[in-house]
Amino acid sequence: MSNPFVRIVEPLDAKQPLKKFFNLGKLEDVRYARLPFSIRVLLEAAIRNCDEFLVKKADVENILNWKVVQHKNVEVPFKPARVILQDFTGVPAVVDFAAMRDAVKKLGGDPEKINPICPADLVIDHSIQVDFNKRSDSLQKNQDLEFERNKERFEFLKWGSQAFKNMRIIPPGSGIIHQVNLEYLARVVMDQDGYYYPDSVVGTDSHTTMIDGLGVLGWGVGGIEAEAVMLGQPISMVLPEVVGYKLLGNPQPLVTSTDIVLTITKHLRQVGVVGKFVEFFGPGVAQLSIADRATIANMCPEYGATAAYFPVDDISIGYLIQTGRDKEKVMYTKKYLEAVGMLRDFKNSSQDPDFTQVVELDLHTVVPCCSGPKRPQDKVAVSDMKKDFETCLGAKQGFKGFQITPDRHNSIVKFNFEGCDFELSHGSVVIAAITSCTNTSNPSVMLGAGLLAKKAVEAGLTVKPYIKTSLSPGSGVVTYYLRESGVMSYLSKLGFDVVGYGCMTCIGNSGPLPESVVEAITQGDLVAVGVLSGNRNFEGRVHPNTRANYLASPPLVIAYAIAGTIRIDFEKEPLGINASGKKIFLKDIWPTRNEIQAVERQFVIPGMFKEVYQKIETVNESWNALNAPSDKLYTWNPKSTYIKSPPFFDGLTLALQTPKTIEDAYVLLSFGDSVTTDHISPAGNIARNSPAARYLTSRGLTPREFNSYGSRRGNDAVMARGTFANIRLVNKFIDKQGPQTVHFPSGETLDVFDAAERYKQAGHPLIVLAGKEYGAGSSRDWAAKGPFLLGIKAVLAESYERIHRSNLVGMGVIPLQYLPGEDAGTLGLTGRERYTIIIPEKLKPQMNIHIKLDTGKTFQAIMRFDTDVELTYFHNGGILNYMIRKMAS
Repeated sequence: MSNPFVRIVEPLDAKQPLKKFFNLGKLEDVRYARLPFSIRVLLEAAIRNCDEFLVKKADVENILNWKVVQHKNVEVPFKPARVILQDFTGVPAVVDFAAMRDAVKKLGGDPEKINPICPADLVIDHSIQVDFNKRSDSLQKNQDLEFERNKERFEFLKWGSQAFKNMRIIPPGSGIIHQVNLEYLARVVMDQDGYYYPDSVVGTDSHTTMIDGLGVLGWGVGGIEAEAVMLGQPISMVLPEVVGYKLLGNPQPLVTSTDIVLTITKHLRQVGVVGKFVEFFGPGVAQLSIADRATIANMCPEYGATAAYFPVDDISIGYLIQTGRDKEKVMYTKKYLEAVGMLRDFKNSSQDPDFTQVVELDLHTVVPCCSGPKRPQDKVAVSDMKKDFETCLGAKQGFKGFQITPDRHNSIVKFNFEGCDFELSHGSVVIAAITSCTNTSNPSVMLGAGLLAKKAVEAGLTVKPYIKTSLSPGSGVVTYYLRESGVMSYLSKLGFDVVGYGCMTCIGNSGPLPESVVEAITQGDLVAVGVLSGNRNFEGRVHPNTRANYLASPPLVIAYAIAGTIRIDFEKEPLGINASGKKIFLKDIWPTRNEIQAVERQFVIPGMFKEVYQKIETVNESWNALNAPSDKLYTWNPKSTYIKSPPFFDGLTLALQTPKTIEDAYVLLSFGDSVTTDHISPAGNIARNSPAARYLTSRGLTPREFNSYGSRRGNDAVMARGTFANIRLVNKFIDKQGPQTVHFPSGETLDVFDAAERYKQAGHPLIVLAGKEYGAGSSRDWAAKGPFLLGIKAVLAESYERIHRSNLVGMGVIPLQYLPGEDAGTLGLTGRERYTIIIPEKLKPQMNIHIKLDTGKTFQAIMRFDTDVELTYFHNGGILNYMIRKMAS
């Protein structure tokens, strides 16, 4: 290889054949020694791609001079070693690939050029729902129903695994993508084609950052961007700032990793880390297990950073051995990292790199907490939960308010469930779910929950039968050690039976509540509560009937389930009274850290991981029995309501179309802050009165067959109708929550899709106005594809979450940002004006452009194409159009 930055390193030992090692610059270079470890991995990726992507020596010098150039919009061509996908985002990716093959063929190219050139693993984990719970056969019945609903999607994915090289499918029932990645897929160091280099990954799920806890640099991207990466296109990113997060001290005995991450989430939201890397350092890191670190890294999207990186240390190496990785490979992983100066000792402050900014947290100051009722960054100490909820009841409608009048705060609704009488009130828990890779990947909190359940049962405590309880582990290993340690039977007695291996309640696949419970909630207009060990609690996400949702550790999920209400002060009020009349307090049954660690040492062993993962690709008999076509081009079924050829490439030619000024656009929707991708493109149930429901009904389906928006992401007709269909959408044009807007030419209030169709038929372009943090949440590409299909040409916001801005760019939708200090209020914008967005002939990254209103007012906004590569995509009408032209020519 002609690359001048490659250095030949001597064999690691006499028995090992000579290996070539990429070196991240010279180890004695002072600049290299001061680089954050996460930037070293970026530098490695740039050097590794020098020949293929013509990275100039100056680019490598820029990265080595990171401290000097980090504020100067220097581009880095980052090509990750791997791509991971889950089925909700994986199905539309494979649909796009199939459609791109058709488009390349039409333009005279070789369709088989549309094929992943790097390893791509797709884990099916988003489809299973909690339809059955509190019964021994819940797991099997939920899995059977999953296959019944999703057989067509699964057959399509199986076709994809055969039609495309380098694409591996991990079948349903195997676990959650990020936990499978952590426990099985991640390499830490790649050993490929005679070279060692650091493992890195991007994924079509925002919580891909979980793998950063193991020292693998990774983050979530939109499906559109991931497809380009799979086809060989590097991610062109601006060299990021790196915030050093220094951890000190030891956690208190009652504190869990969940409490730590919720504390960090609130802290970093206040610091402001959108678009930045966060790298953890300090002696406190050495007190955290890899599972603890993975929990903290997992919630990186909730605090808004691009990556949340923990460099590899000896604890990381030990984790690889604990999870059953090949010992010889682990040995060479460690030796390679030592050879290139990338093995970290967190207790050695002389290894601390330079950072853009340093913030600190003393782990000893962390207290048990939850987050809610509507956002993950709204942390509440457990000791304050009762008071905080009661304050939220009467507060103005918003992130911390429900606007319930004081005379209704103590409303009670009586109802009957299975022949017994019960009562519901504001704050009653109706869903309690141990769910999500965030926590189920961590044996300490899972065994803590199991030990708490054991003590609760032995103390005579129970959970009210109408509360929907569930346990959905992120991998089969969890069930293995819960069963072997003897706590599974106690979890079952409290209703926490295993209901499936997948995301489930965390992504809104919580399934139905009992009808009598729903009727009681509706009758009393109650603020019912869901408590889950997940990472997101946005409005309308967990369940339509739980207006308040709190994130909590698995032991606290059980505690609140036993209490039956969020309005409890655990220090002063008992969890319950047993048959003997004894009051049982939470402190009476909370397991100590020593108890948990003793059980973990005994039962979480390498053999479990080896046994579970050696059969992961073949264990699902239903998957094995699926028949899929073997053709390289997909044969689209016009009757399908799941898989449909998208219209994105209709009329595409090899010649580029010059971007034109957007003239006299109407505003389709006007938003405030923190509009999430769940608001833009919900993943959960399809409301029976929605445009998507009307479409499916017209195709002969009954409501029982609607499934979810997430499961129908392979069908653009459903997803366009589902865009902005969240029942909790707050549009400034409407005086109540709901997925509607005003069609200004007629003055009618319509469903968003119907209004957009009216505008489209009349030839009117559309834009969206928004506040801060537009597009927070999941990395779902349909949050950009859907608006594109509605005819939205641009979004004007105060700020964007990173992944969503990238997705908009990928679809050719212009992300515009107000100038600093300006917003709709300061500019006097009502959203009822018509907007002309002037697109100059010569565009530059982050340039200011002019916007004219029909009122005569003119102002400027920043065009958030951040790199020259993003401008290239825009000129092509999006990333995928660019890739098709590239392959066809």
